[in-house]
Order: sequence, then C-alpha cells, then structure tokens
Amino acid sequence: MTESIRLAKYLAEQQTCSRREAEQYIEGGWVKVDGVVVEEPGFRISARQKIELAPEATLESQDPVTILFHKPAGLDLFADPQLPVAELASSLILADKRAADDRAELRFLKRHLSNLTLIEPLETLASGLLIFSQDWRVTRKLVDDAAKIEHEYIVEVAGAIVEDGLKLLNHGLSFNRKPLPPIKVSWQNETRLRFAMKAPPRGLIVHMCEQVGLQVVAIKRIRIGRVPMAGLAVGEWRYLLGYERF
Repeated sequence: MTESIRLAKYLAEQQTCSRREAEQYIEGGWVKVDGVVVEEPGFRISARQKIELAPEATLESQDPVTILFHKPAGLDLFADPQLPVAELASSLILADKRAADDRAELRFLKRHLSNLTLIEPLETLASGLLIFSQDWRVTRKLVDDAAKIEHEYIVEVAGAIVEDGLKLLNHGLSFNRKPLPPIKVSWQNETRLRFAMKAPPRGLIVHMCEQVGLQVVAIKRIRIGRVPMAGLAVGEWRYLLGYERF
C-alpha cells in the first residue's frame, strides 16, 4: 500500500470480510488506528499506520440508545428549526460530559448521536431533563401517550400570590381561552412551587403563575413519567438503563 486508502477497504482485505462487515466493525468502535479508536469507515490510512481489530469485536446488531441530558437554562432549542437533531446532539452530548455514575455498560460511540429524536423539548427559560432517543418504542411511548405521561417541574417564583392562588393553580385557570384540567401544584418552600402535569404546552407554567400574581424566575423539569433526572449536573448526560420505563 503506497498511497492512502479507506480504512474500511483495508480492513476488509486484512480480515477477509465484506466491505459492509468492515464498516460495521469500524462504526461499532472495534477498530484502532495507531492505538486510537476510529469510527469513520472513510478514514484514510497509510502503509505506515498500525490497524487493530479488537479481539472481542462482534457484528451483532446493537440496540438503539436513549440519552438523558440536563439542559442548561438559556439554551434555545427552537432558534434554528432546520438544525438536524444529530447536529444539536453532537454539540451537547460530549464524551467528557457523561455522568461519572452512569451505570450503563455501553461505550460511547458516534453512532449513538445519529438518527436521534428530541422528545418534548424545553423552552429557553427552562432547564432540566431532555430526552434524545434512537428507539422508536420510546418515541412512540412519549409522543403517542403524551396525554398520559406526567412531567414534574420545580418552579422558582417571586411576588405575592393572590388569595386562593394555589387553589386556582390546581384547578380554575384557562390557557388559550380553554379551561385547564386539574393540575397538581404545591409549595416546595417559600419561593418554589412543584408542578406535576401531563402534556404541558410551551409557556403554560409562566402563564399560570402570572395569572395568580407570581413572576417565574426559573423552571426545572426533574422527571418525565417514571424516569427522574436525579443526580445529573447541568450539561451532563447518561444512557437510559434497560430496566427504566417512562
């Protein structure tokens, strides 16, 4: 080999396998070039470089992943509607931001950032739990059953609540000229409210608080269905574990 060659082509010849199998090995994170994992089949190599296939390499298909991410407040997910989810995810889901206590036995691969769906995005003001998923079953559950899945928020507020304001927050307000269904709202402390609601549209929490004399200072989503954000720090992420269900 005197000139550069695509890694997939070289590996196929080295391992006596098909080009597609070579690509699967590479995309699966099983191939190193000079000791560094390379996940791009089109990566070009030269004769001087050392190519290694991991002894445990497998061609078995890998399950789609779902990623939980702690969104920082101020991040606008709606600024560019044409921005592909994969591109957004690649800017947020970084290897060095994976939670240290992530118990998923998965190696972080670039393929985990492709074919993702961002489910139930948060408004710019809000921080908290975001879901990115490759799994159509997760997407179907969270989208098709959205009216049945409860979201929990901690909302920091300022101002003085009107008389019977908490009662109104629980039931009695309207949004977009339509009465709201009963919503679970309670005081967590003197400045923070806990909201538990299903299929919340953008702007609803701010609107509700304003109707009872409160100004919203911060919003954090801490749970979707049965999956909590738990100990994820701002900007950190982890994989959804196999036994976790929304």
